[in-house]
Amino acid sequence: MSNKDKRYKSTKEMIMEILSSSEASYISGESISEKLGVSRASIWKHINSLKKEGFDIESRSGLGYALKGKINNSLNPYAIKKGLKSQFIGQNIEYFESIDSTNTYASKIADKSSEGTVVIADEQTSGKGRIGRSWFSKDGIYFSVILKPEIELVKISFLTQLAGAALLQALKNIGVEAKIKWPNDIILNGKKIAGILTEMSAEIDRIFYVIVGIGINLYNQEFDYEIREKATSLLKEGYNIDREKLLQEFFKEFEKMYIDFLSDKKETVLEILRKESIVIGKEIYIISSGKRKKARALDIDSYGNLNIVLENSEHETVFTGEISIRGLESYI
Repeated sequence: MSNKDKRYKSTKEMIMEILSSSEASYISGESISEKLGVSRASIWKHINSLKKEGFDIESRSGLGYALKGKINNSLNPYAIKKGLKSQFIGQNIEYFESIDSTNTYASKIADKSSEGTVVIADEQTSGKGRIGRSWFSKDGIYFSVILKPEIELVKISFLTQLAGAALLQALKNIGVEAKIKWPNDIILNGKKIAGILTEMSAEIDRIFYVIVGIGINLYNQEFDYEIREKATSLLKEGYNIDREKLLQEFFKEFEKMYIDFLSDKKETVLEILRKESIVIGKEIYIISSGKRKKARALDIDSYGNLNIVLENSEHETVFTGEISIRGLESYI
């Protein structure tokens, strides 16, 4: 684990803090330059970058710069970090209004990025789901967390379960009682509101990095025909949530569970997964290679795998794959 105790602040972030603290009054470029120990040309460059991010910064000769607010409704990564209660998860943020895929971009920067770096986007044009599927990626929030755990390869799959538990807890913290459908779908009122995709780069005896990607439907009111019976959004279910607050809660909860996980402490995650499961105790179908077999879900074991009993009374452990509870619940 690297850089866990260092809260990184870029020059642009520090400029944003100075402008925010000036309460819409003007502050000169010279004053900002002196406070940060950088050139006025550098200040000008970062001010222009902030404007491109959607911030309404007014410039007046002889007066300097004043932050008037945000032009659009895009996320404010500076507000996220200002109220963030974590050591390293989310302390470095790469933000985009639109991107092809946060997981794809995170994989490109992972080698040179500190652990806990997060790539966030308001929209994905080529969002990725499990088993090579695409993910409907508009009117939501999409982000990927870069991790560099020093653990055995066989333990990596549990990070998907961990992320699910952290998201459930974060939603609960802001008043949303969601559930989880093993292994990676977050469910609200019988429909999917979020999904998790974990990818990694590794060799047999070494993990270079792990990317945990999460997509959450926030404000979607309409869905494509093929998913409208399966998917919903927080707003559609009556929750108009603060995106920055949800991310702050998730980063905090995820970090706590991740640090425990690195010390082989998984009790909190497993307790949440079992308590909030919509699968345990249900009749389900295990789907593999296009084939379906009926079973009853019994429990989630200490590794995050699903224990089942088949119709012939044989017990099995499902390590990965897809399950369906169609006909027994409204979701898939």
